[in-house]
Amino acid sequence: MSHQTEYQRWRETTYKKSIERFPERKPKFQTSSGIELPPVFLPPDEDPDYMEKLGFPGEYPFTRGVQPTMYRGRFWTMRQYAGFSTAAESNRRYRYLLANGQTGLSVAFDLPTQIGYDADDPMALGEVGKVGVSISSIEDMATLFDQIPLDKVSTSMTINAPAGVLLAMYIAVAKQQGVEMKALRGTIQNDILKEYVARGTYIFPPAPSMRLITDIFSFCAREVPNWNTISISGYHIREAGSTAAQEVAFTLANAIAYVEAALKAGLQVDEFAGQLSFFFNAHNNLLEEVAKFRAARRMWARIMRERFKAQKPSSWQLRFHTQTAGSTLTAQQPENNVVRVTIQALAAVLGGTQSLHTNSMDEALWLPTEKSVRVALRTQQIIAYESGVADTIDPLAGSYLIEHLTDEIEQRACAYLEKIDALGGAMQAIEQGYPQNEIQNAAYEAQMAIERGEQVVVGVNQFQVNEEVTLERQVIDPAIEAEARARLAKLRETRDNTRVAELRARLESAARGSENLMPLFIKCVEHRVTLGEICNTLRGVWGEYVPPVF
Repeated sequence: MSHQTEYQRWRETTYKKSIERFPERKPKFQTSSGIELPPVFLPPDEDPDYMEKLGFPGEYPFTRGVQPTMYRGRFWTMRQYAGFSTAAESNRRYRYLLANGQTGLSVAFDLPTQIGYDADDPMALGEVGKVGVSISSIEDMATLFDQIPLDKVSTSMTINAPAGVLLAMYIAVAKQQGVEMKALRGTIQNDILKEYVARGTYIFPPAPSMRLITDIFSFCAREVPNWNTISISGYHIREAGSTAAQEVAFTLANAIAYVEAALKAGLQVDEFAGQLSFFFNAHNNLLEEVAKFRAARRMWARIMRERFKAQKPSSWQLRFHTQTAGSTLTAQQPENNVVRVTIQALAAVLGGTQSLHTNSMDEALWLPTEKSVRVALRTQQIIAYESGVADTIDPLAGSYLIEHLTDEIEQRACAYLEKIDALGGAMQAIEQGYPQNEIQNAAYEAQMAIERGEQVVVGVNQFQVNEEVTLERQVIDPAIEAEARARLAKLRETRDNTRVAELRARLESAARGSENLMPLFIKCVEHRVTLGEICNTLRGVWGEYVPPVF
């Protein structure tokens, strides 16, 4: 079949159905010179194997994107990561972002929340509200989403070890708003393996942690079908210093481990695979980053179809969120970060991301101000509405360099997967320190290249200037910690503490057994059992993870 005939077949079937579902944004896509842009460009006729390898957008192996129309149908979700101080302060920031055109929420939690401590716990001293919003109870969660209709907005929550508890709070707040669970859309990160590898906000040992994850898979498959139950994260692996190929490899290795755990727990692959999502970094090497996203999509499609025998096309699709690279931001000449973020965001869009966060120029110095957040959001909007890169699908496909880089990243990532399989899988590799050591070595080499001047960082090792940074600064009021303690004291005084004790006893018993914990989490938070109380109950049963020393 000729490429032209194949293209016509695609236009009449898959693409036509997608247009019916997602009507194209414009009546006509064309350049300023009046040159009409087709939805997708075809390979040269002299390469008969090219089309089979590359495929069409929205079709296996999804090298060119998971939707047939991609951004011609609708733009990616513009989801700015935000959260600081109190729930009330963060709520004001969310409503400000939504008013300025953001299309999805992304919640940053403070460190005590991330590791399962209430704001009045001694372990939380000095950290409440510092790098994210403090959430200890359902009352905090209700304040966080005040005046935000949860059936109308998609919410991502960057939470891992206690992800099930925070999801339970979100579900409970939705119920207070009169919103059914089936109407909720969003994502919890829920990726504990990368915490052991690169980030460190773990609580429990691996076995019970994986049980919590598969409980969420099973519960959401039945009750919250539009929710992404995990965001398998390469972002933090890259922030820790990995290469692009390592980011793909170690992320997919962890994803394989989650799929295997779910299958071992008795789930069928097509029951949960469509609710898996991914989270990648976007760095400065624009073409390598574009190729990385394309390679990851193709690899995952093959893994799911060939290794796990998934039957549904939705199970083969790697859908991902992208965040621009925090590790590339510089405190020196912070305005330069606007340019870095633009390049990185452009790479994500050219690579086919489903949602995107753009970092603010001042994040190497402090929490971003409203103005710097607005500039970051405007960066996405200018790419979407003014650059023209969203007017055709996979616009860099067919470039000799892009296809070469896509193939190279795939080959190198596959080699890592073979090594990890030989070690017994991702968990065994982590226990032996293999990915940690590979990332550390890559980070060391990258830093040495900067220090030797082989890798230029503008404003840091070349083109320096002596200047005083005069940007507006975001300051966290230290009084919020005392206020949070007071709110929790009042909550503990006014709730039914006999019922709380009963629920904690039930939770302890359930943790020793095998029942799905999600329904019990929801019941606990509805009766105002706090995050810390739930996590401390589980700590009493499961203990805490202690990383090995290599």
